[in-house]
Amino acid sequence: MKNLGINVEKGRSELKHAITKADCYLLRNKLRTVMKTDPHANQDGKYVIRSVYFDNFDNKVLIQKKEGMYERDKYRVRLYDYKTDYMNLEKKSKRNNLTFKEKCRITAEEYEQIRRGDLEWMENDGRSLIQELYVQMKLLQLKPVTIVDYEREVFIYGPGNVRVTFDSHIRTSMRNNDVLNSDVNMVETLDPNIVILEVKYDEFLPDIIKLLLQVNDRRKETYSKYQISRMYG
Repeated sequence: MKNLGINVEKGRSELKHAITKADCYLLRNKLRTVMKTDPHANQDGKYVIRSVYFDNFDNKVLIQKKEGMYERDKYRVRLYDYKTDYMNLEKKSKRNNLTFKEKCRITAEEYEQIRRGDLEWMENDGRSLIQELYVQMKLLQLKPVTIVDYEREVFIYGPGNVRVTFDSHIRTSMRNNDVLNSDVNMVETLDPNIVILEVKYDEFLPDIIKLLLQVNDRRKETYSKYQISRMYG
């Protein structure tokens, strides 16, 4: 299996804001006039994302995020709508103000080996990202720490390779890493009236999208779903 790199060389700009459900409703209707919905979404236009994040006993990843370090890496295993037959290992990196992401396929059985601490197979695996995670787990004692679930709605615009997403119902497993268990107990992390707006693009954000994204009550704080989840353990 090969790595499925995404903008590994160029990087992307990524903006995050908290908005109200009312603003989300207004923005959704405006964006539909010029942007396409995600073709992979369910009939309601949404899908559930489940990720398990890696960190160590010193909370290296969490602390780097809180301190706003310009260079940091985050590893996670991700699946969609609780389906375990399609899973990815992802590495999300920050370099200055740009975001870089790499990913490769991983099986449910391989994740369970990682969760149990059975790592030796990773050292000579054909996927470079698996090998890289192996080194990080050995040197820094990274391990899967906590699960984060949320519902996502996506809008796409070709020029600038723009993706606008609305993330809601963000939940955490509070230190449970059994990502394959669809019945694991999850806890809501935010006010139900809050939606996380994310805007991702390449070299530029088209003026029409800037205009459409103007809302009256946008909160200026940035949000990390992993950081929010760790407030609970």
